[in-house]
Amino acid sequence: MNIGSHELAGRAFAAPMAGLTDAPFRRLCRRLGAAYAVGEMTGSDPRLQASAKTRRRLRIDSDEPPVAVQLAGADAGMLAEAARRCADLGAQVIDINMGCPAKKVCAVASGSALLRDEPLVGRILDAVVAASPVPVTLKMRTGWDRSQRNAVRVARMAEAAGVRMLAVHGRTRACGFGGSAEYETIGQVRASVRIPVVANGDIDSPGKARDVLASTGADAVMVGRAALERPWIFGQIEHLLRHGTTPAEPGILSLRPMLLDLFDDHYRHYGEDAGVRTARKRVHWLMRRVEGGEGFCAEFHALEDSASQRERLDAFLLESAGRSPTFRYRDGAGCENEEGCGQQ
Repeated sequence: MNIGSHELAGRAFAAPMAGLTDAPFRRLCRRLGAAYAVGEMTGSDPRLQASAKTRRRLRIDSDEPPVAVQLAGADAGMLAEAARRCADLGAQVIDINMGCPAKKVCAVASGSALLRDEPLVGRILDAVVAASPVPVTLKMRTGWDRSQRNAVRVARMAEAAGVRMLAVHGRTRACGFGGSAEYETIGQVRASVRIPVVANGDIDSPGKARDVLASTGADAVMVGRAALERPWIFGQIEHLLRHGTTPAEPGILSLRPMLLDLFDDHYRHYGEDAGVRTARKRVHWLMRRVEGGEGFCAEFHALEDSASQRERLDAFLLESAGRSPTFRYRDGAGCENEEGCGQQ
C-alpha cells in the first residue's frame, strides 16, 4: 500500500505512543520488521515548540522513510501551521491525532475529544491538508462513546478533505483501553472509503493480526502495546502473512545485539541524565513479564548511570539465554491496559 508517493513494503505498522515510541524504539521496530512507524504525539501550540520534549520529538535524523510526525490540537490554524513547520523540518507524512483518550489531552478538546465536534473535525482536516506539502493521515477512534459512534462519518469527511490513510482504533474514547476492540466498526469504515484503512487495537500476535485483517478487510494493522514488550512481533506478523506459517520465537542471543543497540541509541538520543531515567520505563515494558524480570527491573531501576544499566541488561540477557533459548514469560505475553498519553 501507499501513503501518497510513499510505498510501504509490509502490512504491520508501529503505533504512535507518546513517551514510549521514541525515535530509538521506532528504529528498532523498523529493524525488526515494521513497515511504517509514526512519531510520538506532539502538540501543535507554537508555545510548546521551545520545550526540550517537543524539540526531541521533532528531531528528524536517521529514521527510515517515510518519516511521520503526529500532531495534536484543537485549533485548525495552529495545526495547519504546525504541519507546514514539521514538513520544513523534514517530516514526510503528517498524522493528525483524533484518538488519544488521555484526560489531559481531551480536557483541552484535543485527541479523541474532537470526535464530539464534527464541524471542527472538518475544519481541521481541510486546513491541514491544504497547508501540508506532504501527505496527511488521520488516527482516530470509533467515536466518543457507544452512543456516539461516528467513525464512518468522520472517515468520509477525511477522504473528502484529501487525507491519504486512516488508522482506526476499535474503541470509543469512553472505553479507554478496556474491554475488547470492536472490529465491526473498522470493517464499516473500510467499506465506506476508498483510501487505505489500518486496523488498531488488541493486536498482540501474528494470528490475531491475520484474523483482524480478514474480518475487517483492512489494508494493514497497527500494533501498540504488544510491541512495547515484543518489538519483533512486526517481523512475525509479516512472516505469517507472506508465508502462511507461524514463525518461531527469536532466540535471546540473536536479539541481544539489537536490544543493546537500542539502549545505546536511547542514551545518545536523550543524553545521560534523561537517558538513565527514561531507560527504566523502556526496560519495564520489555522485561517485566520475562522470567526473572521483576527482580531484574528492580535492580535496573536502582542504577544511576548508563554504563551500569547497560552492563546489567547485558548480564540479564545472558542469564536468560542460559535458562532458555527464547524468553519465557511469567503469565503470557499479553499486555495490560496501562494508559500513556497518545497510546493507541
